[in-house]
Amino acid sequence: MIKPRQDLRPNTADYETVPLVKPTGFREYDARWILEKEINLLGIQALGLGLATYVHEIGQRPRIVVGHDFRSYSLSVKQALTLGLLEGGMEVVDIGLALSPMAYFAQFELDCPCVAMVTASHNENGWTGVKMGAQPPLTFGPDEIGRLKDIVLNGEGVSREGGKLIRVEDFRERYIADIVSKTKLTRPIKVVAACGNGTAGAFAPEALRRMGAEVIEMDTELDYTFPKYNPNPEDHAMLMQMAQKVRDTGADLALGFDGDGDRCGVVDDTGEEIFADKIGLMLGRDLSVLHPNATFVVDVKSTGLYKTDEVLKANGAETVYWKTGHSYIKRKTAELGALAGFEKSGHFFFNAPLGHGYDDGIVAAGAVLAMLDRNPGKKLSELKAALPDAWTSLTMSPHCDDELKYEVLSRIVADYEALAASGGSILGRKIVEAITVNGVRVHLEDGSWVLVRASSNKPELVVVVESMRSEDDMRALFREEVKPRLAKYPEIGAYNQEI
Repeated sequence: MIKPRQDLRPNTADYETVPLVKPTGFREYDARWILEKEINLLGIQALGLGLATYVHEIGQRPRIVVGHDFRSYSLSVKQALTLGLLEGGMEVVDIGLALSPMAYFAQFELDCPCVAMVTASHNENGWTGVKMGAQPPLTFGPDEIGRLKDIVLNGEGVSREGGKLIRVEDFRERYIADIVSKTKLTRPIKVVAACGNGTAGAFAPEALRRMGAEVIEMDTELDYTFPKYNPNPEDHAMLMQMAQKVRDTGADLALGFDGDGDRCGVVDDTGEEIFADKIGLMLGRDLSVLHPNATFVVDVKSTGLYKTDEVLKANGAETVYWKTGHSYIKRKTAELGALAGFEKSGHFFFNAPLGHGYDDGIVAAGAVLAMLDRNPGKKLSELKAALPDAWTSLTMSPHCDDELKYEVLSRIVADYEALAASGGSILGRKIVEAITVNGVRVHLEDGSWVLVRASSNKPELVVVVESMRSEDDMRALFREEVKPRLAKYPEIGAYNQEI
């Protein structure tokens, strides 16, 4: 394998003969680059060979499913990736145009232990990427990505005999049929299906209709230019359009899907967004009645109401807070055999009997619809209003250089741990727990909490606070506790926003 370069210029002779792979494209959970500027097709081919080499190295059976999203160049990227996989001796099962969860489903349905889905999710045009895994339903985390990065950048890919390509026609129908088999509505629910012109438009509306919903389509035509906004149900632009569509049509709710269909955003009947951690709590309440003593996994940015909620307590539910990041939550949900995992970014994970353990936005949408179906006469806004009050801040991100942020964070964690160990308090409330699986999340005796962690992909720390008392108290937790404490560290700079 030719050792890739990191600095080739397009439209030069070398660009056509030498792989280009920029190291920063290897992220914590997947790989993403700006095509042609940071990686070329030969670099993608080198990635495929490196992935095949890694699969053989860990002793996994060399059979892999591949799919691609609707971007204009994704098919070419998948073909280049496939060439590398074939060179590395992999049996490649191509399912064509797909959502990421459709590729994950194919691992189970087509007996493929490995997956490589070509997608840049909701990133702007020009980006490409690959989501990978070698142990269903898990996707790669930092350890796997780190080893793959070393193989690719050091030119350690090994050519092997045995490469084989298999194409599977119309796998879309098998995927949709599996989702629909888990949700059958008993009454009509009027739902806006918002897809932002991303790949989910080819799947979500039909799946929701076959569940029994009355579907109002919104930006479901596939258009890789994303003419209105990027398909990202966390972005303000998409949420505002979803809210307006609900008000214009009198829909019961809007469900928004990201570019590769593994996330779901929710807007209620009044046009208000419900953050994914609150949707998770509502689902947890509903599902814990059907599945007593269930375990739920949530990320450390999620509301503290999971720990104090009386409905969950009455049904014997246990909640485990874990590292932010879909790969981490997915892995922990599988490890604990939890009924479900919820991440605030909109990734939902359901184990049997609700799902296969991976994140699927349409499965999550079905779970929300089923919850409404089981609560006739109640609107989604009313189910939300039934939750206890909690005031959660926006995510605030003070600058801290990538080379410094983890060392600085370790000192902040030690500071809070010492405060907790000494029986300390914050704004007159005793610290009852300091969760340190991902930075530090400090829980207070009234259920309020503060979180400081490192951003996984930016030179920043991440700060979130939540009060169970009032909005003013939430602001005080930041202004009188977290901000002064972090100000002691000269390495920490300005915030992107404050409350």
